[in-house]
Formats: sequence, structure tokens, C-alpha cells
Amino acid sequence: MTNEPQIRRIPVGISSCLLGEEVRHDGGHKHARYCSQVLSRYFEFRSLCPELEAGLGVPRPAIHLRRHQDGLRLITTKGDADHTDAMQDWIHQTLPHLGDLRGYILKAKSPSCGMERIRIHNEEGNVIARDGRGLFADALIEAYPELPVEEEGRLNDSHLRENFVERVYAYDDWCSMIENGLTRTSLLDFHTRHKFQLLAHCQKTYRELGPLLSDLKSAPLESIARDYITAFMAAMQKRISRGDHANAMQHLMGFLHDALGPQDRKMLSEQIDAYVRGEVPLIVPMTLLRMAQRREPVAYLAHQNYLTPYPDDLGLRNHV
Repeated sequence: MTNEPQIRRIPVGISSCLLGEEVRHDGGHKHARYCSQVLSRYFEFRSLCPELEAGLGVPRPAIHLRRHQDGLRLITTKGDADHTDAMQDWIHQTLPHLGDLRGYILKAKSPSCGMERIRIHNEEGNVIARDGRGLFADALIEAYPELPVEEEGRLNDSHLRENFVERVYAYDDWCSMIENGLTRTSLLDFHTRHKFQLLAHCQKTYRELGPLLSDLKSAPLESIARDYITAFMAAMQKRISRGDHANAMQHLMGFLHDALGPQDRKMLSEQIDAYVRGEVPLIVPMTLLRMAQRREPVAYLAHQNYLTPYPDDLGLRNHV
């Protein structure tokens, strides 16, 4: 009998109701099965329900955000109770304990967890804006600006889903590097591993971060690293176009000249063009590149995360 290898699961925060926990104001849940049945194989979910844990109870009166002179207040829809202070106290106590997370999946449309497009009401309870953010979500993003954060509904979009998972794995790589001790060598190695991902996501940032690392004695290393990861994670959040992927793959082809004969090169170029036209998913040309690398390994490409940014069996590149 053989033992299956243990998969290291990455710590990711999630709104409790998305795991099927009955913590919503009406005593129900919003079970997101993609999270609990697919992502849970690789993510070690840490569930939180700000409203429950701030003491509002289950069931509880529905709440929403109202704009007062002193800022946003978390108030029952009937206007008979204000829970702002209890929520802010819980947020203040909880945020320092979330620094080990590598990502967070929030419940959409929630006045505590919603990431965007949350309704804002005036003091009388009438909607005056739809561009708000839940109190906990806002504090989380402000406290951990590089942390990959997404709403569960947006994960139904194959491109946003692929982007979020890619960012979680990249951020996990960064945090692991920091935990093992930041050095000039480790910072340069990180940059090397993620070069092609940067090239695909944002050519401007790709061109800027190289010079930033060219003189690591120009400023304290910790300061350079902060500037680097701020720019890196902002770039990683940008959606990659088919043309951007094609450009990155063509760069990879240049390193694989020994592994690609004329017919192989012709087939790969045809599949990249077919991908650009939307006729095949990204996995098709990417598989050909990985096969060429496996046949004639190029040391520089052996550690390029762009080739395998997350586990294959998630199947994310089958749909982008």
C-alpha cells in the first residue's frame, strides 16, 4: 500500500457562510461549493463571520451601511440599533492575527464583507450610492494591501478565478521567502522565478522592477523589498490579454531552440496563433512549451512559475 504525498495547503481566509456555516442574519448560509470542494484541496480555509463574531448573534436583524457626518455606520435596516463600535472593536482585535494568510475570499453584497458595489444609505435609510465596501473588507484591504482578495461571485468568471489563484500562489511564494529570511539572493531569485508572469501581466512593471533590483545597495533591502512587492502584486492583479500571453510564450520559445525542431516550432506557433484567435484555450500552447522544456531542459526555465503557476488539476488554464 502506497501513501499519497501530503499536499501543503495554503492558509486563505474566507467568509464563514461560504463554507456552508449557518451564520447569516436569517440563520442560513451561502455555500460556495467551488471553494469547499475544489479549492479546499489546496487552500487551508480559515473561516470568519464578522457580524457573528462581533456579537450580533444568529438570527439577527438585517443591517446596512449609513453615511453619517462622522463616517459610515453599521445600522439595522429599521434604524433601531447601531453596531458600528462593536464591529470596529472586533476588527481591531482580529486584523493583527491575519498576517499569515495568503489570500481571502469574501461574501459579496455584505455590509461587513462586501469588496465592492455595496449600497450606502443616508441617515434616513435611503440609498445614495452603490460604490461602498464592507467595514471588515475595507479594513482588511487597508491593513494588507498586497493580500489577494476576491469575492465568491466573481470566482464564477474563469479569468478572475485563474487570476486569484495565481496571485495566491505568487504571494505565498513571497511570504515564504520573507519567513525564511530576506536576502539579496532570495529577492533576486524570487524575481527570476516570476519574470514571465510579470511580462504577461504588465510589461511596464516588468521593465521597471529589473532596474529597481539592479543596485540592492542603494537603499535598505527591506525598503526595496516593500517597493518591489507593492508593484509586483499590483501588476499581478491586471488581467492578461491573449496577446500578452502570446508575447510571453514567444519569449519562452526563444529559450527552447534546441528542443524545437522546424516542425515543432511551426506547430507551436500555429497553436499560439489559434489561442490568440480564441480557438483553443491557453493550456494547448502551454502544454507544447512544457513538453519541449521536459524534452530538452533549459536551466533558466526550470524554475519559471509561469509554466506551472499552480497545481495542474485545478484545470484553470483549460478555460482561459
